[in-house]
Amino acid sequence: MLKEAVQTSPETTPPEVRKQKRRKTLIEAALYVAGRPLDLKTLASVIRTRSSKVVQQLARTLKEEYDCRGTCLEILELEDERFVMQLKAEYSPRVQRLAVRPLLTIGPLKTLSYIAYKQPVPQRQVLTVRGNHVYGHLKQLEELGLITRERVGRAKVLRTTQLFADYFGLSYDLRTMKRKLKKVFGFEETSLEGEQPQR
Repeated sequence: MLKEAVQTSPETTPPEVRKQKRRKTLIEAALYVAGRPLDLKTLASVIRTRSSKVVQQLARTLKEEYDCRGTCLEILELEDERFVMQLKAEYSPRVQRLAVRPLLTIGPLKTLSYIAYKQPVPQRQVLTVRGNHVYGHLKQLEELGLITRERVGRAKVLRTTQLFADYFGLSYDLRTMKRKLKKVFGFEETSLEGEQPQR
């Protein structure tokens, strides 16, 4: 027993193994603190390396460890080489009420969902579908940095931002994002259209 303890003590662990373990722990800490997806460049700056390959390998190893642990947390690798730590979906309903006050109420969240799924979408179309109260939603969403309004000719076109994708753990790629939204919310092409506007 004493022999085994000596063999696994930090003093006898090869320096390279200690270094890799430390880097992996730093990646874990970064993902935990951020609460949003982080790209390889950001993670590389945390562990002080220029090699995105090293970061990706360490993050994937960490992901596998979380998969084997069977805890309430998981690490996901998104399609655009970003990683995120999050609560597994099956635990959310039981603990959601304990979370800090939600960022958005249901009305603005529905407006944001519509914009995300239909983008780039004319502001006039969002007003038609969601109702006149949407002006307040748009102002709030813009102030939070979740959408942008771009003037195209005489119209304003709405899009979500990178912050939106980061906050909700979605891909920057629009097609991938829309596929995920369709899967999560069960959106159809006519989804949210014709519904009663909600505040």
